[in-house]
Amino acid sequence: MKPHILYTKPSITELETRYAADAAAHGWGERCYEYLTRFEKGFAAHLGVTHAIATSSCTGALHLGMAGLGIGAGDEVILADTNWIASASPIVHLGATPVFVDVLPDSWCIDPACVERAITPRTKAILAVHLYGNVCDLDALLDIGRRHGLLVIEDAAEAIGSQHRGRRAGSIGAFGAFSFHGTKTLTTGEGGMFVTSDDALFERVLTMSNHGRARGQTRQFWPDMVGFKFKMSNVQASIGCAQLERIESLIERKRSIMAGYRARLADLAGVHLNPEPAHTVNGAWMPTAVFDPSTGVTRERLQAAFAAENIDARVFFWPLSSLPMFTPRPENRNAWNIPGRAINLPSYHDLTESEMDRVAQVVRSLLHA
Repeated sequence: MKPHILYTKPSITELETRYAADAAAHGWGERCYEYLTRFEKGFAAHLGVTHAIATSSCTGALHLGMAGLGIGAGDEVILADTNWIASASPIVHLGATPVFVDVLPDSWCIDPACVERAITPRTKAILAVHLYGNVCDLDALLDIGRRHGLLVIEDAAEAIGSQHRGRRAGSIGAFGAFSFHGTKTLTTGEGGMFVTSDDALFERVLTMSNHGRARGQTRQFWPDMVGFKFKMSNVQASIGCAQLERIESLIERKRSIMAGYRARLADLAGVHLNPEPAHTVNGAWMPTAVFDPSTGVTRERLQAAFAAENIDARVFFWPLSSLPMFTPRPENRNAWNIPGRAINLPSYHDLTESEMDRVAQVVRSLLHA
């Protein structure tokens, strides 16, 4: 049996374990928020935003941000049908309706033309999910938002390191949300971050995030509203602080892995990797291969071929509207068609050149079968 190749795992060094040990041993009492505050300030500075609130997950960050914007019963939020359910669940929990539209065939991100056609008097926001590190067409989405009076929210869970016209993904919309799950470029094990440069929105979300206790409230244990509890722990934040000190090298390594796959597969017709338009930088969280229908390559064949070589490969997201809790939208042709001929490739930071060779060879063998 050939050595096992994982599709992902975090990059953890002595720095992370040292900070975590310090937080576990000493991060209590007066120091109980020390790493948390440091992580929030550092991440905000990295993004170039004014405010950041560390959360238990990206889902929690989205929930808080949408609640802060007043999204609720009777409202609609337009988002791509190609997504993980974490993008849609906060909308549902807030009593609003997710409206699923198709994706572009090249970036697999939300199609602005489909967004425009889906707008109704009940539409409150557009959720732009930067899938696998690919950047949404923010120019078009922001223009639609301005013309129709709609908010544009960035789900940047998968887009650490991605940029649009020199600005970091997640820093451009009304607010951004990030994930630090163990699979992500920067990890705290579990965790997320709400970010914004809107002072008023920040204050509302900050209050909501702490059980409704306003920052200026002087009475102890006195909430000013019914809020939420999506807080990150100080121990988790300590790992995040260490990761943040290494963020540029973590991003660069992910981008170099993507470049390695491009070089190995460049001569193949009929297979497409994550795009990177000239005005963007792709953070390359998850290198993904999408095969033309003409190749006859299917998800099931891909899974079987990689399993035979003892290589993990992750399937492309199912369309959300194909899930049993939602109404099917097969008219979203790209979202429904692409997953059946696509695969996510291994991309953890310590992936070696020889391991990339093995992965690329599986792709090549399917096209030459």
